[in-house]
Amino acid sequence: MGTGKRGLITAAVTVVCAVTVLAAPGTAFAAPKPTATAAPTASPTPTASPTLPPNKDLEAVRKKLDKLYHDAAVATDEYNAAQEKTQKQSAAIVELAKKIVEGQKKLAELKDRAGAAARAQYRTGGLPPTAQLMLSDDPQQFLDGAGRVLQGQRATKGLIGEMTRTQQDLQRYAADASDRWDELEANRKTKAAAKKKIKQQIAAAEKLQSQLEKKEKERLAQLEREAAYQAQTAWLDTGILKEVNGKASEQGKQAVEFATAQIGKPYVWGAAGPKSYDCSGLTSQAWAKAGRPIPRTSQEQWKQLKHVDVKDMRPGDLIIYFDDASHVAMYVGDGAIIHAPRPGRTVTLAGAGEMPILGVVRPDA
Repeated sequence: MGTGKRGLITAAVTVVCAVTVLAAPGTAFAAPKPTATAAPTASPTPTASPTLPPNKDLEAVRKKLDKLYHDAAVATDEYNAAQEKTQKQSAAIVELAKKIVEGQKKLAELKDRAGAAARAQYRTGGLPPTAQLMLSDDPQQFLDGAGRVLQGQRATKGLIGEMTRTQQDLQRYAADASDRWDELEANRKTKAAAKKKIKQQIAAAEKLQSQLEKKEKERLAQLEREAAYQAQTAWLDTGILKEVNGKASEQGKQAVEFATAQIGKPYVWGAAGPKSYDCSGLTSQAWAKAGRPIPRTSQEQWKQLKHVDVKDMRPGDLIIYFDDASHVAMYVGDGAIIHAPRPGRTVTLAGAGEMPILGVVRPDA
């Protein structure tokens, strides 16, 4: 990533924190080389209102919302995985159907050939070639006929063998298609169950938020920003950015450019662009545009892509979050990520340490 672009990302993240976080300044949000500053002081506590619950109650609401959206993210991964499998199984069934049609056509042609042979035998009086040969008085005709009989026997044997193999192929294709259909139906049920769970979790979160007054929502948003800021600050205070200095590959730069261009587009579960995204929809599309297709879900990205140490990560790498690998973001440098957070939010620039990091994977290793 160029110096100018890296500076813009650093400045953007810093401005976001300076504007939205009411806590006193601590370690810089995304500076490459954190410098010592005065110890942070506690955030000023707003004057309590009789109609507003205390901060500890809103903190409980924040944690409840986090859990609801986390569970929705897990279900979204299940939905996306089932959707991907459904598409592959549907394609496999189509290919098997083509093979069955071709096999049936071939079998019909073989039957026509067998019928032609039977008709030819009928025209010779119904005698088999061997009998006709034995009745011949001409030695040369006998010798020529012997050769034709052998050829005919081989041809007949070959025809019968080919018909048998074709019938066996058709039986196997039909069995495979039946198995694929059963798998397809199972994944459709998995998709439906995941979809139901997603909607339930999101509806519960929206209902919980709808019960808050305007000032409570504002305070809740403040608590969310403070929690993110504190987590990012703690991550940076480990000195991690002193070790993270990898440069993006050419494909990594392309992936980062794509992800950056999506900032501001809404999060929609199950979406993979171009107008909206979920977390893994964004990362998978970014790398597809960079010419490196990767798994659709965050869990499969964690399972299948090469793992690298956090200190070795570079722009374009994917950071996987939470113990169940239910969230993924793209590292863009200077301690920042671009990700699609959750329902009701948009693709955004954020601090890489705002959520618990499971690990880092590299699509173009």
